[in-house]
Amino acid sequence: MPLPAPLSRVDPRSSKKDFGHLLIIAGSPSMLGASALCSLAAMRSGAGMVTAAVPRGLNSILQKKISNCVMTMPLDQSRAGSYSFKAYGQIKKIWSRFDTLAIGPGIGRELSTQRLAREIIIYCPKPLVIDADALFALAGHVDILNKAQGARVLTPHAGEMSRLTHRIIKEIEANRSKIARDFAKQYNCVLLLKGHETIVASPEGKIYINKTGNVGMATAGSGDVLTGMIAAFLGQGMSPYEAACYGARLHGAAGDRAAKIKSKAGMIATDIIDSIPYVLRQSFPLKRTSHRC
Repeated sequence: MPLPAPLSRVDPRSSKKDFGHLLIIAGSPSMLGASALCSLAAMRSGAGMVTAAVPRGLNSILQKKISNCVMTMPLDQSRAGSYSFKAYGQIKKIWSRFDTLAIGPGIGRELSTQRLAREIIIYCPKPLVIDADALFALAGHVDILNKAQGARVLTPHAGEMSRLTHRIIKEIEANRSKIARDFAKQYNCVLLLKGHETIVASPEGKIYINKTGNVGMATAGSGDVLTGMIAAFLGQGMSPYEAACYGARLHGAAGDRAAKIKSKAGMIATDIIDSIPYVLRQSFPLKRTSHRC
């Protein structure tokens, strides 16, 4: 699978605006690291600009935790400090500024936050990556995917897929490709079913089975990194299916490199992020030129 042109950076006239501006809606009082991981992974995967939305009271904390290259956007919060449904109006006013959005990592499961996630899933006209707590909000409401006004990429693991489909995990693991394909077709979305040999399914019935990755990636925050990578690829102009396929492949390849350096037992999510530029460089070796003095 050769990598697509947007990642090669061959046009010297390009600017950051050519590589996508992402809005990452992630994090809550106890899971602010999810926002940092997702946002930094997106930057390392080639996004031109990343803005991390954050409940207003956590903005200064996130600015200390997150990379200096990521912007933040304070939004209305609930009494508990998570995203409030009132933030929907704020996001709706500005989502036209962004090329891609991602929602879910660490946002929590307050009813107001779940309602916010569902409204964004339905009405946002931009491509949207849906993960983690946004998948929890979607459970029991999956029909809204057929009302969605933009492309949707879902990234569940088997447990989240069980909640979405009301199937037991054992059945899902025994029929991963078929269940992923059927779901993608029925709900007109791209479905990335995480796990050993991650499956990516398109609404048209295409299937990609990923062969990269290792058990060391079963660590907190690894999924947040994948969400950021897919969002970055969408923002650079890839199709939703293509972005999910490359996200799975390169996320796994970065994890394989991290495991060689840190060991499978000792690697953490930031090790995967640190390896992203190296797997991109390996895919695009620099052309050597000779200069005569």
